[in-house]
Formats: sequence, structure tokens, C-alpha cells
Amino acid sequence: MACNGSGSGSGCQSNCYKNEEVVEAEASEWTKPAGTVTDPIANNLCIKCKLNYSISGYGGVDDGRFCADCFGSNLIGKFRFAVTSNAMISPTDKVLVAFSGGPSSRVALQFVNEMQLKAQKNYDASRDRSLPVFGVGVVFIDERSISPIPSHVIDTAIKDISLIVSNLAPPTKELHIVPIETIYSSSSNDGRDRLKKLVDAINDPTGKEDFLLHLRMLALQKIAAENGYNRLVLGSCTSRIACHVISGTAKGQGYSLSADIQYVDGRWEIPVVLPLRDCTIQEIKMFCRLDGLKTIELSNHHSGINGLVSSFVTLLQEENPSREYTIVRTAGKLIPFHFNGIPEIDDCNVPLATQRRQKRYNNLKPPESILSESFCPICNSPLNKSDILGLSNQGSCQKTTDTFFAACCSSCRFQILPRDLSSREHFYSILPQPMVARVKQGSCDNLSLLREQIQDCLLSDGEDET
Repeated sequence: MACNGSGSGSGCQSNCYKNEEVVEAEASEWTKPAGTVTDPIANNLCIKCKLNYSISGYGGVDDGRFCADCFGSNLIGKFRFAVTSNAMISPTDKVLVAFSGGPSSRVALQFVNEMQLKAQKNYDASRDRSLPVFGVGVVFIDERSISPIPSHVIDTAIKDISLIVSNLAPPTKELHIVPIETIYSSSSNDGRDRLKKLVDAINDPTGKEDFLLHLRMLALQKIAAENGYNRLVLGSCTSRIACHVISGTAKGQGYSLSADIQYVDGRWEIPVVLPLRDCTIQEIKMFCRLDGLKTIELSNHHSGINGLVSSFVTLLQEENPSREYTIVRTAGKLIPFHFNGIPEIDDCNVPLATQRRQKRYNNLKPPESILSESFCPICNSPLNKSDILGLSNQGSCQKTTDTFFAACCSSCRFQILPRDLSSREHFYSILPQPMVARVKQGSCDNLSLLREQIQDCLLSDGEDET
């Protein structure tokens, strides 16, 4: 029933005489096409699909910009772009994923599995089946011999890891559970005792933590080489690399810093790749939560310089979500070494597209030049020319122990190696063979490099001193 205008003021409750402008505005909203959004951000909608509500709470640069589906697609897109643009994985490769159970390694394993699953579907669908499917293995390093974590906790973690790997979509992944003391060729009990004595000989907390990282890499390389893998995938993400940039600078590792932060590290026998380099830990944890990926947190406590830097970077990230990206991009301006790229392979089994991609993105020096580079026998960091010349000046009459310590980088000499001579002899006697062998191999390389540097001053066989 109309109020005949008598209630057109504030007393009218039937709204039969609304303001004409309000009526027109409401009519225009009803007549807009379905799905039309004026401002997705203001309406809390995903900026990519503009249909679903965006998610927030992970504190990344894109926090509150994508819905759950687009967020996952964006993250795996970063992973795939890093893999393809740097030729990390080719169809003929056999890839070993280092798995600790944490969010980063869990996401790396998941994404590698999805790539393998897609390759398998393409292989099954193709008529000629010309592209093989790359193999995938998983390795977990058991560090209970030198870790304060109780054995029953590690046993439970191993059961969970076995269940995670067995539940992955086929093809089947081989799981390697490897005690860290296998870096010694002796029996497990003797290796465990030697390893414990070796770690206990390091007094500096930062040095001890870094040394464990180097031992872990030795174990990963050993397993990869013994089982025929030619790629080692690590879950190092933007957040971890940002911490390494600052901590490495504080430890005096500026010369070798660029070697550790690239997508590919080919200085090892089995090249190491970092496909999660462009993903932050906040994004990775959010993906695990949205996708229901089970993770295992054994221990992530850092001490010394590493702990201080980790807290500092976390505080920076809370104040500005782009800080970690800024740190990594700034460090990325450093010139990479010639081994920071996958060596080009002239193999008829490698697709031409993969070979072209390698040539396009790998603008580094040929891998043969790695022979002129010298590395620290402990951390495998490249040495600068002053360290190499200092080692060459030691002379062949020096003891083996003195030669080894002189071949180490300044950071390892300061934080890891014992100061007094008697402790040095004992420390050297219980080192793993791969570390000792690096000095023997490096001595010939150092002499070769020294000869190249003084080549213009040398006399040929047909010349005399006058």
C-alpha cells in the first residue's frame, strides 16, 4: 500500500518514494554483467582469477593477493621456471632430492613428483615414446650420532618419511636412509666414534654448526655418486639464502658468497640445484597448510652468528615482506663462478630443446676451466688468488698437516680449525677421507695456476738466462 507521499520523509517505512538517484544506483548494480568487479583488492578477491576470495596470513609479498588455487599455481610456476630456465632437470637425468622433512624439502619433493608425473603421462600418451621420464630418489641423512635429538624421535620421523615417500604418485621413488657417519669408509661404530670426536673438537658454536652442514653435503654427495644420480635437489629457499648472504658476509666469506646463492652449483661431483630459490619460507609453509602436506620438524635451532642473523632477517621480514627478496636480489648482482651452471651435454638422448635452453641461459665459462680453481678442503669454497699464492709459498717441505691447514679458507681457519698444534694433529687424523683428498688434488691445481700466472716470466728450453 502506498503512503501517498505523506510518509516521504523520515517517517515512511515502505520506501515507496526513495530518492531517484538511489534507485538508479541500485538498478545499475543489478544490471552489471555477472563477475564484473571494479576493484578486486577492495573486494578481497583474487587479482588473478577475480572470482575467488584471496587468502592472507602468510606475510609474503603477495599476501592477500591470490586465492588458494592461484597461490598454489603461482608458487609451482616459480619452481618450474627455475627448473626450465636453468636446465636443472632433463628427461635423461636421475634426480636425488635431499629430504629433511621440513616445509622446504617437502615442497621441493612434491613439485619434483608433479613434474615427474606429468612427464610420465606425456610418455604414456606419445606414440614413439621418444622422451624418457627422469628418475627420482629421496635421501634422508640420519644424524642421531651427533645430534641431541632422542633416537626414538628420529625413528618416528623415519617412519613418517617412509610413509610420505610411499604415498607419492608413481613412478616409485627409492628412499635412502643414510647415517651421517657413512662419510667414513670404516665400520659404522668406528665411524660414529671418529665423527663424534671430530665434532667435539670444534669449540666455536658457529663453526660447529657450519661444519655439520659441510659433513651433511659430503654424505649427500657420497650417496648420489654411489647410486648413479646426476642431480642433487636441495630445498634452500629465498629466506635461507638471505640469511646466508648476511651471515657469510659476517664470517668473511665475501669472495665465495656468489657461489652459494645461484640456481646451480656445479663445483661438486654431483651438481646441486636450488629450484626453490625464488620462494620464501612463508609462502612454502602456507602451501603445505593449504595442500595438506605433512611436515616433520626435528630441529631448526641456530646458534652463534647463524642464530643472530636468522632472528635479524625474521624481524626485517615482519617489518617489510620484501626484505628477503631484496637481500637475495642484491647479492645476485655478484658475478657467478664458471661452475654455477649445468655443463652443456652433447648427447643424442638429450632433447634438442633442452640443449638449446642450456646454451641460452648458461653464459658461463666452459667446465674445463674448473681445473684452475682451488677450493677449501673443508667447506669447498673457492679460494681467492692471495690464498692460493700463500699456499704455494708453503713449499713441499711442509708437513701434511700444515699443508692442509694452509689450504683452508680464512673462515674455516678461524671458526673450525683448532688453534694449538697438538689439537691440529689429532683433528687432521680423524677427518673424513674426502676432505683430506681435496688437498692432494688441489696441490697439482695450485701449481698449474701458479705456473699460468708467472708464464711470461719463465724461460723456454731454448733460451738462456742472459
